Formats: sequence, structure tokens, C-alpha cells
Amino acid sequence: MRHAYFDDFKVGQRFKTAGKTLTEADVIGFAERYDPQYFHLDVEAAKDGPFGGLIASGLHTLVTGYRMLFQAGYVAPDASLGSPGIDELRWVKPVRPGDTLHMRGEVIELKPSSSKPDRGVARFFLEVVNQRNEVVMTLRPMWLLKKRPASA
Repeated sequence: MRHAYFDDFKVGQRFKTAGKTLTEADVIGFAERYDPQYFHLDVEAAKDGPFGGLIASGLHTLVTGYRMLFQAGYVAPDASLGSPGIDELRWVKPVRPGDTLHMRGEVIELKPSSSKPDRGVARFFLEVVNQRNEVVMTLRPMWLLKKRPASA
């Protein structure tokens, strides 16, 4: 599916993105800007930390997943009207430098707007998994999405 609008999705529909490998430089660079905890920043100090080595910030995992989702074209560039939130965000396993992540998901609910007929709310269950097919993060986001324009 490429460039989907609200009415292109079906409940139960599944999808998967291409992968993205996080390098040590990616992990440290994100942490320097947004999550400066030592186990995200300092390779040597992280060895003695709770994870036994450097790990990516959970926020880095989240935004990497979202980027992969949008790069894959699962939402049309002009279809998104933002998000009212994310339910049940969980970081299940640490993400380490060298891990290749991809996102897989399922449409779990579609609710057309009763007041604005040009849009609806789509709810998803998403998982980010690593190269060993281990789930590293789960979330249940919702998006406000436009319906497909009549001219499309």
C-alpha cells in the first residue's frame, strides 16, 4: 500500500516497513540532543550500567519507527491531520548499536468522524522488531486521517 488515506485502510490489515540499522554514532548523536543519560552516551560507562552496554533511547526507537512508517508511504503526505495520542507505549527490549529495526503493524479500529465527513480516526497496533525478529517496542497510536479526495 502506498500513500493511504483513511478509507484505504481495513480493520485487520497488516503491514511491514523496510529496515533501518542504528549505528553507534546515531545512538550517541540522538542522546546528545534529546536524552543525555550515560547508558545512551558513554560506551565505557554504559558497560557497567543496567544494560551492560550502550543502548538507544526509547524515544530514538519511537521516532525511527515513525520515520520508517512514513517513508514506506503507509500514510499519504497530505492525509495526516496529526495524532490525538499514543496508548500503551512499551519499550520491551533494549536497542543496541548495529541493530536493524523495522516496524510492523495492524489496523485495529477505523472510526469515521460524525462531525467532519472528510476524515476519520485510525487506530493501529505497532511493533518495532530487530533483526532477530525480537519485539523491542509496542504501541497503539491513533491518527486523524483525511479520506481520499474525490479527484484522487
